[in-house]
Amino acid sequence: MTFIYIYLPFTQFKEETTMKYNAKRLLDNKKIMSTDAKEIGMLKDIHINAKNGTIIDLVVSPAEGLDTTKYQKEEEYILIPFSSVSAVKDYVIVDKDKAKAFTAR
Repeated sequence: MTFIYIYLPFTQFKEETTMKYNAKRLLDNKKIMSTDAKEIGMLKDIHINAKNGTIIDLVVSPAEGLDTTKYQKEEEYILIPFSSVSAVKDYVIVDKDKAKAFTAR
């Protein structure tokens, strides 16, 4: 068995750290909207699969007056499956029907 070692300069790690920081800053307190333009809430955290690094859920502080009975809950937050996200720009756009469909996980 042959091993190949790849050495990366320190600056490469510094750039990756900066990119991760910027990504967190871009997602921090991002408004969550449904595809029918209704506010769902504000992004507070994300759940990530530790084995493969994929995003599983968005942890959202629900908007005032939102009916949360059909959403999966975690304390005072609702969980929105990442598979229901259709776009991330100024807002995170979510398919509300797909988000509610995962309540029985």
